[in-house]
Amino acid sequence: MEIFKYMEKYGYEQVVLCHDKASGLKAVIVIHDTTLGPALGGCRMWPYESEDEAITDALRLARGMTYKNAAAGLNIGGGKSVIIGDSRKDKSEELFRAFGKFVQSLGGRYITAEDVGTSPADMAWVALETDYVRGLNDANSSGDPSPVTALGTYKGMKAMAKLAYGDDSLKGKKVAIQGVGHVGMYLAEFLHKEGAKLIVTDIHPELVEKAVKDFAAKAVRPEEIYGVDCDIFAPCALGAIINDETLPQLKCKIVAGAANNQLKEPEKHGVEIEKRGILYAPDYIINAGGVINVADELMGYNQERAHAKAADIYNTILKVFEIAKRDSIPSYLAADRLAEERIARIGELRKKYIPPRCC
Repeated sequence: MEIFKYMEKYGYEQVVLCHDKASGLKAVIVIHDTTLGPALGGCRMWPYESEDEAITDALRLARGMTYKNAAAGLNIGGGKSVIIGDSRKDKSEELFRAFGKFVQSLGGRYITAEDVGTSPADMAWVALETDYVRGLNDANSSGDPSPVTALGTYKGMKAMAKLAYGDDSLKGKKVAIQGVGHVGMYLAEFLHKEGAKLIVTDIHPELVEKAVKDFAAKAVRPEEIYGVDCDIFAPCALGAIINDETLPQLKCKIVAGAANNQLKEPEKHGVEIEKRGILYAPDYIINAGGVINVADELMGYNQERAHAKAADIYNTILKVFEIAKRDSIPSYLAADRLAEERIARIGELRKKYIPPRCC
């Protein structure tokens, strides 16, 4: 890949290749944009098939974090890191401490946290070498982000109901949840308490059984979830699940869930879903509760404040659709525009000269 051309095209600031022979560390840290503040994004550990694949994934994820953080109203930029390795067998204290040294070398331009393949325990090793890590299991930590991701998703879903039905009540609404892991199960609990009727699926039967028992959910096979008759389809597991094969099966008015990268081809499927009369909640808008929760640690974690900010995803969803109407564009593009406009406004503001305080 012609990395400098790619960086110039999409506005990247920095790509750091990290190698430590003693620990076996091979990692990539990408800082996309720090207009709003230091770049915050988790550290993913994955057995990439090639170094190019790892770099490409880090670039994609870092840019996504810029948009997610900006649209969520956070004063942080976007970044991401990936470690090449199998999280089931390649983890060690030495590896994560070596990674921490590289994070520290950036002087606070990048702040890391857990992500796919890493855990708070891994971040505790990272924290032995750097101050720029969040999401630890200690008294000052925000803890498991899953409940807050679910809270934001639930509030965003209510906003989508208001747009589709003129009323944000979910009582009696049929919601099909694809994936009842950490986030999906918490989301099911919120919905059940409001009186929604749940249809669930997951590749793990024990999770489906729990949802059926605890929330009176109806279970369907994983391949059946796309075609169920429902009001809201909530993807909470895999990415790329809105595609050529699944779109014709959907029998819902709304797609609103916590999964990342739901549109397999945004330029194609983001337009097609709208043509079918389905309202789509852009994934990085509605699932931002987790990063909102972690980002609150930068101010000294306050659970009430973090939860209130996550609940405000309701209003962010409404803003996205205001922009979509204003500019006559699909919701996935309106989400990008919301983020880009905020970055531009704050960037212009920070160019203005402010005299230093004296005396």
